[in-house]
Amino acid sequence: MKYLRPKIFGFSWKNCGKPDDPAVMKTLDLSPDPIGIPGDVTASAAGSTSVKLAAPLAVNVTLEKEVAGFWVKIPCLEEIGSCHYPDGCQLLDMSDFYLPNVDLPYWLTNGNYRVEGVLGSQGQELGCLK
Repeated sequence: MKYLRPKIFGFSWKNCGKPDDPAVMKTLDLSPDPIGIPGDVTASAAGSTSVKLAAPLAVNVTLEKEVAGFWVKIPCLEEIGSCHYPDGCQLLDMSDFYLPNVDLPYWLTNGNYRVEGVLGSQGQELGCLK
């Protein structure tokens, strides 16, 4: 029997910050499409900012899964999930990621997910991406 790897389909994104947020994402691409798990993912992105950015830049990530019509927050486990990253610049330095095979029940691995990341510095929101 051949093992089928889970895949991520339907990736899309949008800016979700306030109109006057200084940081805006212009492009964001992930490959391959669809994304296989486990497997390597390459991210390429471009954005603009109206203010000078200096490390550390905090990133707050909220990961939710749709369960029976409701969005349920996934906790932060081993740096994956709804996590706070005190220095997002370390994440930005990486463009290649490895998605490990996590032994999760079927209802948790399949379905709709949404992720929101908020970039901030010294308590001020700089930008938001969904």
